[in-house]
Amino acid sequence: MLTQELEAIQHRFGYLPTEELKALSDRTHTPLYRIHGVISFYPHFRLAPPSPVILRICRDASCHLGGSNELLAVLEETVARAGLEGWDIRSVSCTGQCDGAPAIRIGESSFRRVTLDRLAGYVETLASGRMPRRQPLRLRRDGAVIDPYDGVSQCDTARMFLQNGDPLTVVQTLKDSGLRGMGGAGFPTGTKWELVRNVEGTVKYVVCNADESEPGTFKDRELLRFAPHLVLEGMILAGLVVGATSGYIFLRHEYERERELLQRAIRRFYRQGFVGDDVLGSGRTFHVEIFDSPGGYICGEETALLEAMEGKRAEPRNKPPFPGTHGLHGKPTLINNVETFAWIPSILLRGASWFKSQGINGAAGRKYFALSGHVCRPGVYEIPLGTSVRDLIERYGGGVSGGRKLKAFSPGGASSGFLPASMADIPLDFAPMAKAGSMLGSGAVLAIAEGTDMVDLARNVTAFFRNESCGKCVPCRTGTEQLVRMVDRVLDGGANEQTLDIVPDLAETMGLTSICGLGQAASLPVSSLLKYFPDEVKKHFCQHP
Repeated sequence: MLTQELEAIQHRFGYLPTEELKALSDRTHTPLYRIHGVISFYPHFRLAPPSPVILRICRDASCHLGGSNELLAVLEETVARAGLEGWDIRSVSCTGQCDGAPAIRIGESSFRRVTLDRLAGYVETLASGRMPRRQPLRLRRDGAVIDPYDGVSQCDTARMFLQNGDPLTVVQTLKDSGLRGMGGAGFPTGTKWELVRNVEGTVKYVVCNADESEPGTFKDRELLRFAPHLVLEGMILAGLVVGATSGYIFLRHEYERERELLQRAIRRFYRQGFVGDDVLGSGRTFHVEIFDSPGGYICGEETALLEAMEGKRAEPRNKPPFPGTHGLHGKPTLINNVETFAWIPSILLRGASWFKSQGINGAAGRKYFALSGHVCRPGVYEIPLGTSVRDLIERYGGGVSGGRKLKAFSPGGASSGFLPASMADIPLDFAPMAKAGSMLGSGAVLAIAEGTDMVDLARNVTAFFRNESCGKCVPCRTGTEQLVRMVDRVLDGGANEQTLDIVPDLAETMGLTSICGLGQAASLPVSSLLKYFPDEVKKHFCQHP
């Protein structure tokens, strides 16, 4: 796999030397222009030796609300005044540390809840030629309903299946449970497994999508920390049911700590015979390995993910065909995200009716939600589906920070747009969110306090989608740019009532003609701004006649 070859070279040298790329071209019979085409797509790859100090300030929603712009300005001024030449300082897209906003990256490590004082300490440490110590990592979550093993899996569910299980019964149980994909699309899990199982083929794959990269989304990161055994067992069961012998965990490259824990769990699974050529003594084969994402939000789209794994630019494929029939290397491929796989052992051990009963207010099941923004206790919470947004923010998150009132919220990640506080009693469930013109999405709730400039926030989120667009679709590539320009005009005082008139038509065009979900949903932040906060937009007209 070309991207893995490039990753190995960069890990060895710190960048991609020209002579190494030529050697790779000769060794793999891959034209050099194609290798450079792949390198130029991914922000993670470097063609020149790195600077002695690399500092990245997250610029996206949660960190933006937490003051990352001030951090960046102070950092740039401090480094310039101190004459620290050669330091590479830039803003960067979301790093998955939204509950620790504002967050920065120093080299390959993330640092959370960065204050101006802490930043000064990091600069002093780096200037002395040392690296700051990594922050401590919490590894356990006690009392999680998702884990029937209390943290130590013996693969009981897989054992039971291999002893007397029936693949059709497993599929039906998943269908009856109502489990849907927890990565954003919400496709029925049992139906997806059935589709891949029914496709003829001697080679099939299972892929776990662990590349959550949307601002405000970090729930899968938490599951990889305290429940990697559930994710792995879910993948094993998927392989046994659909007839796959190989599994890959497509992991975002910023999750270096999670990678360590996941690799440790994989090694234990191999030692104990849970994976390998003879799974639990059954004669069945299932191998699993980590595939490190070369970077970019678009890699979270399932077909773009497959393109990256095949050593190509991560540009989404046209559908059909779908990955279930033509996936990795053209073979049938089952793709689910981290949380979806993690629920499988518990559902199969406890039963479909148990999972369905976990929901409230007419919803079925439980789900993990990432809560960030202006909230007292940001974090990841396992809650019943059907719980209201207000209950999540107040009961679990401790309410809005600073004693302020809630002004707005994003219910399902950056792509779900903004809803006003008056709608905070809406249940966190698929159907109610769709009815409200939004989506449950990636399970990321962003709390926004009174006093926040919604136009500025909408600009921030829309700029993320513009920056992360792969550029393959003209509607997405040019549409996101036009949206940012229009909001910039509003913020700069150069707009009038007619400036945003084309947004509905532009949003419809992007939704109908973009290949993937990025372009289809990228207009929601601006559309929801105009729908629910029109007076705030008009204030900018009044302030700048």
